[in-house]
Amino acid sequence: MTKENLRIVYMGTPDFAVESLKALVEGGYNVVAVVTMPDKPMGRHGTVLQPSPVKQYAVEHGLKVLQPEKLKAPEFVEELRSLKADLQIVVAFRMLPEVVWSMPPLGTFNAHASLLPKYRGAAPINWAVINGDTETGITTFMLKHEIDTGDIIDQVRIPIAETDNVEVVHDKLMVLSGQLVTKTVDSILDGTFKTIPQDDIQGVELTPAPKIFRETCRINWELPTKKIYDFVRGLSPYPAAWTTLDGKSVKIYQTTREAGDTAGKQPGQILTDGKSYLKVVTADGLLNVEALQLEGKKKMPVADLLRGYKMPENAFFR
Repeated sequence: MTKENLRIVYMGTPDFAVESLKALVEGGYNVVAVVTMPDKPMGRHGTVLQPSPVKQYAVEHGLKVLQPEKLKAPEFVEELRSLKADLQIVVAFRMLPEVVWSMPPLGTFNAHASLLPKYRGAAPINWAVINGDTETGITTFMLKHEIDTGDIIDQVRIPIAETDNVEVVHDKLMVLSGQLVTKTVDSILDGTFKTIPQDDIQGVELTPAPKIFRETCRINWELPTKKIYDFVRGLSPYPAAWTTLDGKSVKIYQTTREAGDTAGKQPGQILTDGKSYLKVVTADGLLNVEALQLEGKKKMPVADLLRGYKMPENAFFR
């Protein structure tokens, strides 16, 4: 079998998944259909439907698109079966029922943005940065019942610089995902394909990567400076770490760490000259805030904010 006659069904939704689909299409692989989320209602009244990034790419390149509401729906399962796929590939999609992932004779593999078995879950890139990791990567693995637990096919690693935020790491992994997906397909085609059970991998801390909600993103100023610094960059630019000032939400996008005498100061206390800097007391030092967004305002550098906003005396982030 060659890549031109290997029948592939690709499943994905966000920008992250576009790169792998693009790598398959531009590499000459036979993508017979794309499965993605239904169009999302947008606008004030929800009357405008926004297609997913994966759908947009698929339509632009003349690919068949399926958008099931329910993955177990008999009509979707039948349509999927009619495609006679040899292989299914999943990148940043939904959890699949067994009737779907077990359908093709060569199975279904997933590309996950972590070095499995570490960071199983919905937000592996965020949590790797939040936890101050210095390395992450992409893993391809075969799907089975329990989410993100299937046998590993291949991995590629990249360093995380101390200044990288989640957007930087996301974009690096997105490109690597496309490369690893095509490499994995090639290994299936040329017979070098092998898998390793995740339980056989020793010395890896099984750190979870659960979905991130708004309350997850609230800053705890009683933590050490490094912890808060990593927390901010692990959520920047989206969904963004936040705190409150006088009861109003403040998103914080960029910070630097700073040593300083904080004797007599309390965590969350704001130190500023009212012109050029805004520093916040932490458990063991200071966090210099460089970019933020007050509720109802635009994101901006601190110096720009201070030119038009008078910080209350003895102000605290809570």
